[in-house]
Amino acid sequence: MVVGAVLTQNTAWKNVERAIDNLKRAGPLTPEFIVSLPHEKLRELIRPAGFYNQKAERLRAVSEMILRYGGMERLSTFTTRRLRDVLLSVKGIGKETADSILLYAFGRPVFVVDKYTYRLFTRIGIWEGSFDYEGIREMVEGEIRDVEEMKEFHALIVEHSKRFCRKRPNCSLCPLREAFPCTFSG
Repeated sequence: MVVGAVLTQNTAWKNVERAIDNLKRAGPLTPEFIVSLPHEKLRELIRPAGFYNQKAERLRAVSEMILRYGGMERLSTFTTRRLRDVLLSVKGIGKETADSILLYAFGRPVFVVDKYTYRLFTRIGIWEGSFDYEGIREMVEGEIRDVEEMKEFHALIVEHSKRFCRKRPNCSLCPLREAFPCTFSG
């Protein structure tokens, strides 16, 4: 989950899957293995995910952090706040990636705000104004506290946005159009 969260930055999931498959074929998907790989080899393995120079550095940095703190099991004993701070202290790990790791790898009730969430929420009037990661995250977390519901909600937003609420939306087929009139003005 951690590897996927880092590799999915600015790329399509199908490319991330190819990079993860490359890593798995090369060895176990563990922090120890990632740290042991020569930089050039790691770059080549994750090349399908794009931005492979940056992502190789980020993967190595997050793997080193996991090892420094005693592994995933030890990190799972941290409070959500402390764990988020530790993740955000890793170079190249921003709020979206940290929260994705918290939700999907550690099962913490932290909502992931991404471009799909912001686009959908502003178009259907759930969020007004400029992008405010923490504001949107806190709004959703105030309504949903269950981890599995949060994962499902995020997955549904992503799927809906990929199918209907794209940059150039397909409003005529949108299943939300009656309940939430879209404010898209193209």
